[in-house]
Amino acid sequence: MATIPRPEDPNREWLVLHLTGMTAHIPFERAVKDFPVELAGKRIPGLDHTAWGLLWHLAVCQEDILLYALNEGHVSPPYPSGLWPEEDGPAEAADWERTAMKFNRDLEAVVRMVRDPGRDLYAPVRPGIDETLLQMAGLVIDHNSYHIGQFVDLRMLLGVPVKDW
Repeated sequence: MATIPRPEDPNREWLVLHLTGMTAHIPFERAVKDFPVELAGKRIPGLDHTAWGLLWHLAVCQEDILLYALNEGHVSPPYPSGLWPEEDGPAEAADWERTAMKFNRDLEAVVRMVRDPGRDLYAPVRPGIDETLLQMAGLVIDHNSYHIGQFVDLRMLLGVPVKDW
């Protein structure tokens, strides 16, 4: 009987799977893929957010979590006004792409931190705070999966189903 190779650290790889949406949650890339930017600011009655609002919020909050973990002097944006865009849609189509790329860059940075065997998952993520890398990763997983799910629902209500899901 062949043995299945085990990853170096199954806990770290489990976290990465969840961070990247490769388990029960849809990956960010699939959720935003081929979304028509012209619909990014369209409002659906009864929903609080537009697609642009969700994308922007995801990117800003993930960056805030990452910067908090890395920089002692980091000041978070004001809650809630600094965590949601003022506009319903992007000023130009390039803003959509830049924001999605920013989200991906910051997610890759979180994944690198989690995969780094030199970082203790159970120790404070930086001096001066109590939050551990495990807690930070859990917060990113929880926050991203919640809002990516909202984004998928919004897509369906706008008549833009997710392909290959």
